[in-house]
Formats: sequence, structure tokens, C-alpha cells
Amino acid sequence: MFAFLEAFFIQYGYAAVFAVLVACGFGVPIPEDITLVTGGVISGLGYTNVHIMVAVGMLGVLVGDGCMFAAGRIWGHKILQFKPIARIMTPKRYAQVQEKFDKYGNWVLFAARFLPGLRTPIYITAGISRKVSYWRFIMMDGLAALISVPVWIYLGEYGANNIDWLMMKVHGFQSGLMIFIGLAVVVLLWFWWRKRRRIQFYRTKLQEMRTKRKAARAERKARQN
Repeated sequence: MFAFLEAFFIQYGYAAVFAVLVACGFGVPIPEDITLVTGGVISGLGYTNVHIMVAVGMLGVLVGDGCMFAAGRIWGHKILQFKPIARIMTPKRYAQVQEKFDKYGNWVLFAARFLPGLRTPIYITAGISRKVSYWRFIMMDGLAALISVPVWIYLGEYGANNIDWLMMKVHGFQSGLMIFIGLAVVVLLWFWWRKRRRIQFYRTKLQEMRTKRKAARAERKARQN
């Protein structure tokens, strides 16, 4: 995959990188991180400017992601009947994504950029739900892209002359990223559990106070009678 992308990008430059990233957003099974790293590699080899490549990378991922979000928002649940989308968005996966939105809200959009298998389904679901505005989607997705896009492209540029070392670092980054996301999910779940416990505590106390007030009123009425 890397060799093919490298040859393709060298021949067609920024336009090829942009097109492949948009295709990644549509769920085409091309690794986005490898695409970005390869864009960095051809910059390191002198075929393109690395800073322009970062801008092209940002634009490509945001356009690809935005198209999936817009499709869900425009067509709603009807888009799930479209066969290419139905292959990506199975009923089970759709239910899983909805559950994550219920638990974590808009932060799921931020985390989706680092979850290749769930990225497209999450963006489509966000659009279908109509609970997320275009601006909020761009903001959350853009914040995540500001982390992932420069990291992969500059890493590719740095290791352009030592591909074996570069691929080792890419796999290391991927593993580290998954560990980081796992820890982040654990922390979020802990905060969510604490918040739920606190809410439950206050609800219980409120119910006790209401019960006591009702009992006091009933006692006063009994005395008056």
C-alpha cells in the first residue's frame, strides 16, 4: 500500500493526496495514517512542500469527514438503505455508535478521528441525529485533525530516507495511540460514573426532603383536625 501511494503521490502531487484522503472519509479501505505519512515522505524527498502538505491534509480529511456528516444530515435514516453505506453501517454498529453518543456526547466526534473502524459510522450517525450543528462538527473534527494530521505528515517527512525506521515508528505510534485512547475512555467512564453517583445522591436526598415535608404537612393537618 505504501509503495503504491508513494508512486501515485509523486506523480500527481497534492491533488492525489487530497483525493485519497477524501476517499478515506467515504469509507474506502485505505489507511488514512499511511496516506498522511506517505504525503510527508514525498515532501521529505523534495517533491512537495511539507507545510503545504499539512494544509492539504487538513483540507482532505475535513472534506471527506464533512461529506459523510452532511450525507447523514441531509438524507437521514434513508442513507442506511444505500448499499455501500449499509456495508459500513450495519444495524449492530449503528446501535453501538448511538450508545456512545448517549454516553459521551459530542466528544465522540473528537475521538472518532483516532478510531479508523468507527470513524465513518460515527460521522454519519452524527448527521442523522441532527443534534450536532455543522460548525460544532467542524470544530470537534478539526481539533482532532490538528493533532493527527501534522503528526503523521511531519513524521513521514522526518523518516523519508529511512522507510524501515519510519514504518516501525508508525506502528509504534498506532499502538501508543490505542493505549492512550483506552486510558482516556477509562477516565471518561470514571468521571461519568462519579457524576451519575452524585446525581443519584442528590435525587435521593431531594426525595427524602419531599417525603419529610409531606409527612410534616400531614402531621399539621392531623393536629388541626
